[in-house]
Amino acid sequence: MADVIRDSRIIVCCGSGGVGKTTSAAALALAAAESGRKVVLITIDPAKRLADALGLQGLTNDPSPIAVDGSGGLWAMMLDARATFDALIRQQARSEAQVRRILENPFYDNVASRLSGSQEYMAAEKLYELSNDDRFDLVVVDTPPTREALDFLEAPQKLMNFLDHRVYRWLIAPARSGLKIVNIAAQPILRTIGRVIGADVLADAINFFQAFEGIESGFRDRADSVQRLLKSDVTKYLVVASPRRDTVDEAIYFSRQLRSAGMSVTGLIVNRLQPLFGSGTAEEAESAARAADDRGETDLAVLHRNMAHLRRISEAEEEAIAPLLSFAASSVISRVSQRSEDVHDIGAIRNLGRDLVAP
Repeated sequence: MADVIRDSRIIVCCGSGGVGKTTSAAALALAAAESGRKVVLITIDPAKRLADALGLQGLTNDPSPIAVDGSGGLWAMMLDARATFDALIRQQARSEAQVRRILENPFYDNVASRLSGSQEYMAAEKLYELSNDDRFDLVVVDTPPTREALDFLEAPQKLMNFLDHRVYRWLIAPARSGLKIVNIAAQPILRTIGRVIGADVLADAINFFQAFEGIESGFRDRADSVQRLLKSDVTKYLVVASPRRDTVDEAIYFSRQLRSAGMSVTGLIVNRLQPLFGSGTAEEAESAARAADDRGETDLAVLHRNMAHLRRISEAEEEAIAPLLSFAASSVISRVSQRSEDVHDIGAIRNLGRDLVAP
């Protein structure tokens, strides 16, 4: 894992909810920063877990510096999809008039703030922006739980598919010929849609799409660049799981989806494992307890039975994670034991990072 944080340009941490994904991402970012790298840590998950873990009041769409030891640097931020979308419009538009036409359109507010997929695409866009920011040489991404993380990885391709779709081309074509919106909306199919959603909403939607005329190629090129970045060798995917069958199944599912998309899992973090106590088995500890009882050593028998209980937990965990370890046999694997207390401050995050990158 030390090689991963040393050699990668982008690290994407994925996994189901409640497995320690956010703290693992923060720990890796801090370890990389303290090893000398300039690291920006971004969370796509709107929950405040990352800010809480770093001891911050909150995070914004702009990287905030965090004091670290060593020669490197660490910044952290939380995605604001709307602000990112606005900035992308300003960057791609041909004129200030076109910017206003898009940003002031009521339909755009719904697209930017509430349309399914916009959050995920803006996350990919922000990742691309950060990867080209000279201030940073490593981007660490804390994704939402697995299914939403897959939406994030698929968003650039979905945008390209939409911009190439015949319905989109049909909607923007009249703008190129100077046809007014009222004439477009008079077409039979759109009159039917207008009766369902309202003529004003329909007009706003048509106006919005036509406002994109001339800049959709820039969006398509950008989406293509993001897609290539996500599939490139500089981007590494780490899957975080805990020793429960549901999180193991989710981790295997995600790894398979990555593989089918032409990507692969670089590393696996198995988190919150029961610490090992000795090298024996639960049955051996039970036998030692029975022998102690036979000798009348009651206190010693209690200790052996406690050992047997702890080892039984460990054995059950090993059985639960075995399918994942087998599936990810070619990946870097980091095993992390259960902590004695919650990881809730920089000191605890630093200790977790050292465990993650330990040989």
